[in-house]
Amino acid sequence: MQQVNIGMVGLGNVGSGTVTILAENAEQIALKLGFRLRVAAACSLDVHERQLPESLGPVFKTLDWREVVSHPEVDIVVELVGGTTVASEIIHAAIDNRKSVVTANKELMAKCGFEIWERAIRSGINLAMEASVAGGIPIHAVLREGISGDRIAAIYGILNGTSNYILTEMERRGDSFEKVLAEAQALGYAEANPSADVDGFDARSKLAILAALAFGERITPSDIFVEGIRRITSIDFRYARQLGHTIRLICGARQTREGLILSVRPALIRQDTILSGVLGSYNAVWVKGVYGEDTFYYGRGAGSRPTGVAVVSDLMRVARELRAGSPERVSPFAHERLGEYKPLPITQQKRPYYLRFRVVDRPGIIAALAGILAEKHISLEAVLQEPCDNKHDLPFVITVEETSEGDIREAVDRMAALDFLLEPPLALPMEPPL
Repeated sequence: MQQVNIGMVGLGNVGSGTVTILAENAEQIALKLGFRLRVAAACSLDVHERQLPESLGPVFKTLDWREVVSHPEVDIVVELVGGTTVASEIIHAAIDNRKSVVTANKELMAKCGFEIWERAIRSGINLAMEASVAGGIPIHAVLREGISGDRIAAIYGILNGTSNYILTEMERRGDSFEKVLAEAQALGYAEANPSADVDGFDARSKLAILAALAFGERITPSDIFVEGIRRITSIDFRYARQLGHTIRLICGARQTREGLILSVRPALIRQDTILSGVLGSYNAVWVKGVYGEDTFYYGRGAGSRPTGVAVVSDLMRVARELRAGSPERVSPFAHERLGEYKPLPITQQKRPYYLRFRVVDRPGIIAALAGILAEKHISLEAVLQEPCDNKHDLPFVITVEETSEGDIREAVDRMAALDFLLEPPLALPMEPPL
């Protein structure tokens, strides 16, 4: 039984999980493939101190990734170092050495993955990246092949487990963002610098990849509107509950008659919708097709073993192709060519909105705010105010009927100058049933 040899570059959380699965599940993998996957080489900053599973047999260890990608026995290079600098060098060097590549690198694939794929095709090798989005959910395979006969109308998802953990714990316990973030960092869910997660940038990269898969358009992450969760408070969850909603960091891509609208932002979603039940560090993706209508995908969004499963599954797919010598490949972006596309500005989106204020209480506040909304032809729907003893920091909420993001922004900008406000108003869209 001829084996396919693997070179691992990066033995962190995902790399370690991948190696564990390759070792512990070797027999099942061989039964499914008809041949074995063997870890022939491994590279990390601490590779010589690591005890790799004995069942792997002898593994060439090195501190220099170049020795992995040029190793004569390595057939597939697994890049798990992350980032866009060294990781890019590793992948391009692997292609130069005619090695197929498996990666979990969402940031790099969102930024220039299609160009890397085109170069890989010209070199006659494959590129697989299932683990770059949603960890243990095989959403790439779903969009690339599983429902490829459909035409996608919309995708909504929860794609960052750290933010989802923070929001669900804030909702459950009534604690502050800062307190739950500190706990998430202590548990290893959040990095010491949590910006990529809580400010939405991690989820934005993932949405750019999914949008390319779903709509066949080359999306630059910087073209996607992004807003993080730092301003969400326990008070917002209390008011959202009164409205029959909860709050999640929602990644949305929706095809309209005018074009594609994309965003990553906290939003109110109804409590009776399926995404509202996605709790803790789980991820989920809801896909609406023109013909197949609604499908839903749910699972662990991160973690060494769920993400490792995605990496190993990619390895198996690429290994089969290497053994079969197939010249035809399904693009990891699901389309032979991606269109050059500029998403519509988020200002064109129309939604009802939730506006939360913190004010120094005095007569005339509601009238002043309503006057600004009326000037933009924005209709009030409801005013909510819980009892509060502190009249110098009084929170309350106004919800408004459907209006454009552009109009609500202009209204909020005008409101921010009012002297009774302690901070600019928080404006969150209220999403339709998902």
